[in-house]
Amino acid sequence: MAGPRLRVSSDGHGLASHAGVSMLRELAEFVGLTRFVTQALADTYRGPWLHSPGQVFADQACAIADGATSTSGIAVLRDRPQLHGAVASQPTVWRLVDRIDEQHLGLVRQARAKARERAWQAGAAPDLEATGGYLHIDFDATITIAHSEKSGAAPTWKKSFGFHPLHSYLDRPEISGGESLAGILRPGNAGSNTIADHKTLLDLTLEALPESYRPGVDGAPEILIRADAAGATYDFAAYCRQKHCEFSFSTESTPTYVGIADAVDEQLWATAIEDDGIRDGAMVFEATHCVDLSKWPQGTRLILRKERPHPGAQLQLHNTTSDGMRLTAFITDTPARVVPHQIQGLELRHRQHAHVEARIKDSGHLGLGNLPLDAFCHNQAWFEIALAAADLISWAKLLGFKDHPGIAKATPETFRYKVLHVAGKIVSTARQLYLKLDSSWTPSPAIEKGWTRIRTAFG
Repeated sequence: MAGPRLRVSSDGHGLASHAGVSMLRELAEFVGLTRFVTQALADTYRGPWLHSPGQVFADQACAIADGATSTSGIAVLRDRPQLHGAVASQPTVWRLVDRIDEQHLGLVRQARAKARERAWQAGAAPDLEATGGYLHIDFDATITIAHSEKSGAAPTWKKSFGFHPLHSYLDRPEISGGESLAGILRPGNAGSNTIADHKTLLDLTLEALPESYRPGVDGAPEILIRADAAGATYDFAAYCRQKHCEFSFSTESTPTYVGIADAVDEQLWATAIEDDGIRDGAMVFEATHCVDLSKWPQGTRLILRKERPHPGAQLQLHNTTSDGMRLTAFITDTPARVVPHQIQGLELRHRQHAHVEARIKDSGHLGLGNLPLDAFCHNQAWFEIALAAADLISWAKLLGFKDHPGIAKATPETFRYKVLHVAGKIVSTARQLYLKLDSSWTPSPAIEKGWTRIRTAFG
């Protein structure tokens, strides 16, 4: 036997596992998520409620943050009444989901935007100096597998079966995670480059920002929309321009681009860069003057990048130069002399769109790996609760743990293990309740400090 043989009994008192979930529950109250969602759904009730809709919504979001994959996961709070008090049952959660129809879904999205505004005012706002006055917003789609017949589930372009949601995330590299601004749940057979869906998501994304950060408001930051080739359409680029947003879209490499790259003298290529130096084996070249971009919004620029192929790279004739380099391309309408290091800076900024891949992966561990309900409208509501769960984790990191990289840079799974799953003991002394975190748990001092910072941020 590896450890000491313990005598087991069930007579412990005042103990609480998953004690860190209470931090997110408090944060949901501080940012007003519970209050704003209650206001959004109040008219769906005929009489008084035992559990306010906003509290049920926030509790389910906290449960998802803690690893819940269905409405039954709220038991992680309900089974600890000494820590959380009275918590709604699974049927109550289901009834809440059922109340969020298309009209109220929009109101819930507005409630999340109001909560974001309060979180940013408390100290979770983006560091615009680090981004040159820009908000970098990434669009991307993913596949959510359905293991049974569900409304809206359909064959996907990957030959699987399920849904094809489209997401937008605000890049927040300081916490190694993005804020989940908005998302659209779509059937599995939805097209990758559906223009209407991208336009709708852009509208929802801008509405998810605090009002002072939206385009057209005096003093608001510039907004850059980044997307892969699925977003690189004439109409969507024009719509970004109409909404006063800049764009940076990957485009498919073509034999024409390969021919341009082969014809350009090596001395005209600029060495690609990283945040902390040069990018070895990669070069960039602006090919705007070499192609016809008249169909794109005025000022659109084409940037080519060639680099030594990494192991596993898929090389084909249309993306391989004559010297064996892998060629990629993107377009942007950011003017010259706006981004430091000119085209190298533009290429670095666009390459950071790859951060969204980690955000998509994280979403699979925050309630979106499997949509648990049957009706499409119910899964839309679940989708929004899952986005709120991602928000709460991001805000907790930004407000409480920015000086602790081991937590601030943690994935949701690691944050859950280190912070949310901490155990504690509830002690009552002089009419005051104390939660004493496990002193043998290495992150406990950081959790105590972070919890205090979150409370202090809201006075």
